[in-house]
Amino acid sequence: MPKQIPCLWFDGTAEQAARHYTSIFPNSSIGDVTRYGPDMPPPMKEGDVLTVDFTLDGQPYTALNGGPQFPFSEAVSFQIMCEDQEEADHYWTRLTEGGEESMCGWLKDKFGVSWQVTPTELMSMLNDPDPGRAQRATQAMLQMRRIDIAEIKRAADSVPA
Repeated sequence: MPKQIPCLWFDGTAEQAARHYTSIFPNSSIGDVTRYGPDMPPPMKEGDVLTVDFTLDGQPYTALNGGPQFPFSEAVSFQIMCEDQEEADHYWTRLTEGGEESMCGWLKDKFGVSWQVTPTELMSMLNDPDPGRAQRATQAMLQMRRIDIAEIKRAADSVPA
């Protein structure tokens, strides 16, 4: 199967976004930066950044400065599967800086890109073979913005009255 590389459309902030993301994720780097050539239509001008190739923990991405025509929406998000609460809190804290929290571990960063910060233990609890436990975990998660695994576990383990 051919390699798939997500391309993110920005309105002039592609390089800043790539630098921000590579400062958050381990094993990340900025690759090629291409620039607009002469005779560009406004507001672009010669020398402005066109694309930035970058890698986040081994996954390649391209950031494109395409203009204001296509803003980000929650219709597409990037899910970060985290090993534990500490790792989830790291990504939640860094990605919400200048952005906004949403529900159930979703957030929108300062560039408008949507992310889901998901501890792997959450998925185990939501798919518990005991349907009552899974339901209690789901109900607890639905009340949260940032996922709190200890609180979800308490709810899942609670004995119904």
